[in-house]
Amino acid sequence: MFPHAIRAIESLAPKAFIFENVKGLLRDTFSEYFRYIILRLTFPDAHGDLKATWREHLASLQNIKFDLYAGIKYRVQKTLVNAADYGVPQCRERVVIVGIRSDIDATWEFPEATHSEERLLWDKFVTGSYWDAHDIAKAHRETCPEKLRPKINDLRNTFGFFQPKLQPWRTVRDALKDVPDPRTKHDIPDHIFRDGARTYAGHTGSDLDAPAKTVKAGGHGVPGGENMIRFRDGSVRYFTVYEAKLIQTFPKTFAITGTWGEALRQIGNAVPVALGKQIGNALFRRIQVEVAKLTSPQLQPAQVMCVHDGATHYRVRDSKRKPPVSSKTKNQTTQRRPKQVQQTPALYVAPRRK
Repeated sequence: MFPHAIRAIESLAPKAFIFENVKGLLRDTFSEYFRYIILRLTFPDAHGDLKATWREHLASLQNIKFDLYAGIKYRVQKTLVNAADYGVPQCRERVVIVGIRSDIDATWEFPEATHSEERLLWDKFVTGSYWDAHDIAKAHRETCPEKLRPKINDLRNTFGFFQPKLQPWRTVRDALKDVPDPRTKHDIPDHIFRDGARTYAGHTGSDLDAPAKTVKAGGHGVPGGENMIRFRDGSVRYFTVYEAKLIQTFPKTFAITGTWGEALRQIGNAVPVALGKQIGNALFRRIQVEVAKLTSPQLQPAQVMCVHDGATHYRVRDSKRKPPVSSKTKNQTTQRRPKQVQQTPALYVAPRRK
């Protein structure tokens, strides 16, 4: 995926871009190639020898001085985020990469978390307000697990009479509030019960009163039972398409077609809407003022490009080489200008590579 995305960046020269990908990018065994990806995104038109391997190309990219490079270049930042920290009812850790074109004088900072596990634990085991909000009788409430007692005591000592400042992590129960049991009569077309869910060691499903496990692009064979919901009595069933859609913070009316497995594949491959919205809006606010100052035609084609999920592990071969554009010659009539393209929306999310 990344070689194709880099070619798109080189061609469109967007003012900014956002990539979202799996946490595995940060594995030690992948670190060298990840460094290569970051440098390719930093200097998208810095082509290596067509016969060079990606490692050889990496070595040449590492020798480039950012301030002296005259071609297209981006200030690139990366971080690991948990979607639960941004109001998504799902523990979903992903690497987010943001790049801003070097001629735009905007500094990027990832938005601060809005939700926390501390606040959820406080509401569940200190004040009980979580259970009150869902009208759960005391006899049916979760008791604090022994392993969490030290943490709850620390919360009491730290905050005293004052609750943690952030909002609580959203749970599966929060996300599915007022959603009817799929085995009852209702008029929700994609809320269809699917039988056959089972638990076994390491395959326990998502706890009703915690953020869901990461919704995966799969069905029966998902290792941790991520696409199952586990109730307080220990029973389990599969998430319906409608429920999985809400866990990923899609609008209730958003239509996802296909069989259950195909629909779960689409949902599991998606970026949670609430997370994408927060990061996208934060980036747009950062660059919009500076973008208004730019008047050069070569800076007009694209706005913000977003690509997510799926790393590609093979050597990059760029079939077309383009000479770097020097800022010193931008006013010369012989200046080569990039091809004009139709304006794109502020955020474009490309589908995942299968």
